[in-house]
Amino acid sequence: MIKKYFSYFCGFAAGILNGLFGAGGGMVVVPMLEKDGIEAKKAHATSIAIILPLTVITSFLYLSGGRFVFSDAMLYIPSGIVGAVCGALFLKKIPNDVLRRVFGLVMLWAAVRLFFK
Repeated sequence: MIKKYFSYFCGFAAGILNGLFGAGGGMVVVPMLEKDGIEAKKAHATSIAIILPLTVITSFLYLSGGRFVFSDAMLYIPSGIVGAVCGALFLKKIPNDVLRRVFGLVMLWAAVRLFFK
C-alpha cells in the first residue's frame, strides 16, 4: 500500500519537474523505478515511456500559452532524433553499473552548473 502511494508521489514529482524544467522528471523516475527493483537499463527505458505523455502535455500547454515558438524547437529536433536513436542503441551495450555511474555524473554535472550559474 505504501509502495503504491510512493509511486503516486514520484509520478506527481516527475510531472512537477517536467512542467517546471522540461524533461527533468527522469531524475525522479529512474531512481524510483530502480528502488522498485527494475534493473537500470529497463528503468531508463521505462522512464522515457513515463515522461513522454508528461512532455507532450507540457509542450502543448507551453505552446498554447505562447511560451515558445515551435519553429525555434525545430532547429534542435532533427539532431535530437539522431541522438535519441544512438542513445537507445547504445543503452543495449553499456553495462548497468556503468550506466548508473554515468547517470549520476550527468546529474552532478547539471547540479554544479546550476549552482554556479
